[in-house]
Amino acid sequence: MSFPLASIAVYNSVVFGVFSNTQRFLSQHHCKEPEASRSHTLSDLLLASMVAGVVSVGLGAPVDLIKIRLQMQTQPFREANLALKPQAVALGNQPVYQGPVHCIATIVRTEGLAGMYRGVGAMLLRDVPGYCLYFIPYVFLNDWITPEACTGPNPCAVWLAGGMAGAISWGTATPMDVVKSRLQADGVYLNKYKGVLDCISQSYQKEGLKVFFRGITVNAVRGFPMSAAMFLGYELSLQAIRGDHTVTNP
Repeated sequence: MSFPLASIAVYNSVVFGVFSNTQRFLSQHHCKEPEASRSHTLSDLLLASMVAGVVSVGLGAPVDLIKIRLQMQTQPFREANLALKPQAVALGNQPVYQGPVHCIATIVRTEGLAGMYRGVGAMLLRDVPGYCLYFIPYVFLNDWITPEACTGPNPCAVWLAGGMAGAISWGTATPMDVVKSRLQADGVYLNKYKGVLDCISQSYQKEGLKVFFRGITVNAVRGFPMSAAMFLGYELSLQAIRGDHTVTNP
């Protein structure tokens, strides 16, 4: 978990920054007086969410890959021995990777730089619609819950809207998250899948439709407090920074 923990702040700041700045750019493009209107159009929110989703994949794919590879190597051999890579057989039950840095070096050496983006197709299919169902529900729910008298972000409204948006997003993203995780875990000891469609096909044939919804409850329950805290921290931080600018630059 050291690699994801070290990069999570940069990852989330870039995603939130890309979304808010893309939305602001689109609003200024459509409105001659952007400050006069605070209304949000669905098309602007949709496009800004999609851009944030694409950017998130570029940053998040290598991080997720390293995390999953390091987690999966703790699992014992349970596949057919004939399908195992020769180096995996030689290693026996010893870990393939000694840490995040060694994992990165090994993947780049054996699979090339493209190996760091294994499963990127499934991640795009997860994150682009996932962020649309993350930011759009948040914006509309927050506007709906916030009292009309409030001129700034209401902490209770932000917390509730953020939590509900996180639960919706993570719940609906579960099927492609399963596919993405399987593709990224593929390659530690053996290569089973040829791509996204092959992974979906093999998983369905062996385990049925229910495999794509495995962990959906955990994802939705986890998504609520995580996203509630994230949106609350984001909105309050912006409020504090803008307040500081107001004082220092009247």
